[in-house]
Amino acid sequence: MPTLKEIKARIGSVQQTLKITSVMKMVASAKFHRAQSSAKAHAIYYEQLNEILKAVCSKNGMAPLPALATSHQISQRAIVLAFASDNSLCGRFNANAIRALDEAIHQLRNEGFSNITVIPVGEKIRQATVKAGYAVDSNLHAVAGKDAAVALPAMARVLVDYYVSGAVDCVMMVYNHFYSMGHQEPFVEKLLPLDLPPFDQDLQMPDYIFEPDPRQLLERLLPTILHANLTTRYLDAAMAEHAARTVAMQTATDNAQELLDELSLSYNKQRQQAITNELADITQGKEQG
Repeated sequence: MPTLKEIKARIGSVQQTLKITSVMKMVASAKFHRAQSSAKAHAIYYEQLNEILKAVCSKNGMAPLPALATSHQISQRAIVLAFASDNSLCGRFNANAIRALDEAIHQLRNEGFSNITVIPVGEKIRQATVKAGYAVDSNLHAVAGKDAAVALPAMARVLVDYYVSGAVDCVMMVYNHFYSMGHQEPFVEKLLPLDLPPFDQDLQMPDYIFEPDPRQLLERLLPTILHANLTTRYLDAAMAEHAARTVAMQTATDNAQELLDELSLSYNKQRQQAITNELADITQGKEQG
């Protein structure tokens, strides 16, 4: 049985842990709300972009398709852009992203892609990529490693150049999708080639005046669509990460509080027993005297 001194030391240790997990929960919660605000603001922009894309496609028969929307005849080279976190203490968030990355690469290999490289965004998935022996695109990884949010425009431009030049035949993205504070699920999504809205000449759209013509506008619009798509998924992954960490730290705080209550009860019982024994010894000593 542990001594009173040992129990008191454990109580102090648990109290320190409780303070840390409580602060980490508050920080993660604040970061989640900031990411959520950014995601909501960006969603309005992204929705309007897609409305413009539908309008442009409704004015154009799309023959032939733009380069960014055209599948390559040979599918050998692919890039997988994978988002995870730099730190742990967020439940299964990173493990789910790593598992989804493995599944995406396995699927691409089954589809005939023999040259697959990974762009890991986040230290945890970078470590998993190195451990698994996957090839890493050093140029884009260096860009993403500086600051993923700031680097997204540059990453989008490089991906466009890769695809248009034929250096890459397919670009996939792996990230955790935010459903709720307690539910985040890994997703695998195709980035390139882009999927355009189906041409529908009967689609009821506002009577836009295009300058330049719809075809030229579409060629200029698609890289912006790609960048907006990247940003949307990045903010989604950020919300999922901070939500997962908030829940994990709340669970850790609850467990620490429960353990603290048990230790305090054990300490009080043992202290009471020690006082009772001491009184018994004093009484016995008086009787013997």
